Amino acid sequence: MRATRRADVEPIEQRVVDAALALAAEDGWEQVRLSTIVDRTGLPLAEIGRHFRDVDAIANAWFTRARLAMLALTTDELAGQLADERIALAFIAWLDSLAPHRRVAAEILRHKLYPSHPHHWVPLVFDLSRLVHDLLDVARVPGRGRLRQAQEIGLTAITLVTLASWLQDESPAQEHSKRGLRRRLARAGRIARWMRPPADTGSPTTTEEPAQASEPRKVALRRWRPGGAPA
Repeated sequence: MRATRRADVEPIEQRVVDAALALAAEDGWEQVRLSTIVDRTGLPLAEIGRHFRDVDAIANAWFTRARLAMLALTTDELAGQLADERIALAFIAWLDSLAPHRRVAAEILRHKLYPSHPHHWVPLVFDLSRLVHDLLDVARVPGRGRLRQAQEIGLTAITLVTLASWLQDESPAQEHSKRGLRRRLARAGRIARWMRPPADTGSPTTTEEPAQASEPRKVALRRWRPGGAPA
């Protein structure tokens, strides 16, 4: 029964989000109302209200779609790539999911950042933090302590700069913004290599160090017994 109930919920949520996006594409996000979604979908207002408390919740549901598209990247798609490229692929999957309604995305973010909407500011900070953690997680980027803190701070800055560029990017498929993303990640990788302790083989923007790099030391240790006597 629970599975049947969930099957009934998902199409309604999808219809509402799709209708809101279509209305925003026609008249702008500020003109989207629950009542106009009623007119577009034919769903009762009470039914829409049961799934979404307001229009902002509909916007969040759309961004959740983009998050799930990013999380859907498989290890096969990322295999053999440097860490910076894995992050880039995850980020681009998120952006490409939003791309068909990029103008609407910009309007939603501006709406959330209005000075008269302080109740949206704190959730935005948490949403940004979750996005950064998701990017590192999908890309399988290891890190701990100060290195992890630096990864999160650096990727947060890259995310904000890239998103601002992408929202205004009129190049085909927003390739200009995507090239800028890869350049910033590569630059961050050079810093990460400098910060990385010898025992930590991962970084946000570099591939793992080859095992051969530590072989000479291992061989030398095997040649000596405790007390300094050669093996």
